[in-house]
Amino acid sequence: MRKTVHTEKIPIKLWLEDMEDGAMQQAKNLANLPFAFHHIAIMPDAHFGFGMPIGGILAADSMIVPNAVGVDIGCGMCAVKTSADHIDEDTLKSVMQTVRRTVPLGFKHHRSRQPHDAMPAVEIDSLPMVRSEYENARQQVGTLGGGNHFIEIQRGADGAIWFMIHSGSRNIGFRVANHYNKLAISLNKKWKSPLPPSWQLAYLPMDSEAGQSYFREMDYCVKFAEANRDQMRKRVEQALLDHTAGIRFAEPINIAHNYAAREHHFGKTVYVHRKGATRATTLDTGIIPGSQGNVSFIVSGKSNPDSFHSCSHGAGRKLGRKQAQRQLDLGEERRRLEGKNILHSLRGKHDLDEAPGAYKDIETVIENQRDLIDIVDILQPLAVIKG
Repeated sequence: MRKTVHTEKIPIKLWLEDMEDGAMQQAKNLANLPFAFHHIAIMPDAHFGFGMPIGGILAADSMIVPNAVGVDIGCGMCAVKTSADHIDEDTLKSVMQTVRRTVPLGFKHHRSRQPHDAMPAVEIDSLPMVRSEYENARQQVGTLGGGNHFIEIQRGADGAIWFMIHSGSRNIGFRVANHYNKLAISLNKKWKSPLPPSWQLAYLPMDSEAGQSYFREMDYCVKFAEANRDQMRKRVEQALLDHTAGIRFAEPINIAHNYAAREHHFGKTVYVHRKGATRATTLDTGIIPGSQGNVSFIVSGKSNPDSFHSCSHGAGRKLGRKQAQRQLDLGEERRRLEGKNILHSLRGKHDLDEAPGAYKDIETVIENQRDLIDIVDILQPLAVIKG
């Protein structure tokens, strides 16, 4: 931890030296919520978000805040170590071509609905939004999405080949998040909540039907996002099998970094909201990806109570998407990647929002949270597909 801010209702504990003004104001808003518990934790990859900084952790007493989870409920990471210790460039290109052919990217969906067993098994009658989106979601399970979502082939410190997937809950999570945030705004207005609407932190009591309904639907979306990554995992494994004889795969690591969970901290049971943050207990193996072209980390948690047993979810943005497209030089960013012999996804200026220069330095982010994690492996990128 780098410093603690004591100017608000409860402390704000920061794992970074400096944070942009907008994100700091959002952290202060969190600290002044009447139901915020003990302190606010801000991870070293933190940056401005909707209502709450990406890379923030809010422990709430008896309340749930849809915007403190965000619209991509259950977004997270999957990583798999393989038995291979070498992959040549031609094979790598063939594998990535197969992945592009079998995993829909960006706004693309499957042409037909996927089998029911690809979806999380649950009784959906008590999940109105999930029920309304379920059939559409069957065409989206096993699809990457856009933005900063990616599929990457990597090499570990011992030479082993890995692959990593970053994706979330697609449209079903977006619909659930928006529905319950709008419901929370409406109810807060009805209750004459003292919270300024500009904070974008409308809440639902957990002893209300609305709060319980959101929590159930959010939980389904977390499971859907996990299933989504798992379906893509199977396709990447098949692509590697198609082009690499005898390759075997270790058990996948599959974790979320956008969700809320009922947990016990500092003597109280609370609802811990992790928005762009990964749980990091001593029982957890975590994934902290770098930006396109930089190393990623497999980590183990240290159960640090000050972070509510959490760590960062990635490198974190230092430039907004439009800002990156305006300021970064495409040729320079491409040279950075090609100098490392990485098969990258920077095709044109519109891709600069996902260039390495748009992100914080991952080494600094890791160093700032050495009290939260131990490094298990460092993964060098070989080839990247972006959504």
